[in-house]
Amino acid sequence: MLLLSLLAPRKRPTSTLAMFRHLGALGLVSLAILDGTPLPTFGGPDILLVILVLTRRDPWYEYAAAATAGSIIGAYVTFRLARTAGKAYLESSFSQRKIAKLLKVFDHWGTGALAASSAVPFPTPTSVFFAAAGASHTYSSQKFLTVVGAARALRYSALAIVAKLYGRHFIRVLRHPTQYLGWFLLLAVVFVALVVSGIIVNRRMAEATP
Repeated sequence: MLLLSLLAPRKRPTSTLAMFRHLGALGLVSLAILDGTPLPTFGGPDILLVILVLTRRDPWYEYAAAATAGSIIGAYVTFRLARTAGKAYLESSFSQRKIAKLLKVFDHWGTGALAASSAVPFPTPTSVFFAAAGASHTYSSQKFLTVVGAARALRYSALAIVAKLYGRHFIRVLRHPTQYLGWFLLLAVVFVALVVSGIIVNRRMAEATP
């Protein structure tokens, strides 16, 4: 219903998402920045990106670039805050139970967890991985920005292209995501498997190199 109200030209937008939509690419950048912080946006940048591609005449890649840029900024802000404050930032921004579980995932998978959570278009707690990378003091800023930037660019470019090609059929998926949950999960599993496989291969090649 929210999406329909945003697309309907006769209705006056009153929601927060409608306000960001009114700002166009600038609103998308701003919302993507927030999405990189512990503040929940519930997939707001993904939804707004699709709406802008469908309702504006600007090229799809402009919105993909705007979402990517904003997401990188927000992620880096979280990364730097965690790098400065360490685990104190994690404890003040996230629940203790969530910290313990996700830190175990990050400690085990590292780059794979960061890339997968950044690229898969689900409202996952990606910001805690951003914070974990910063708090670890072993993850360089350059590597962090490269991984997050590449994953987000892939994510938002794919969403924009699909929205451009399939138009309002994509809106039906957003309105009834549970009907397509099986496909979403399958794509997520395939992507994560590819990321993990790449990491394992790289590690084995590094170990084999004298």
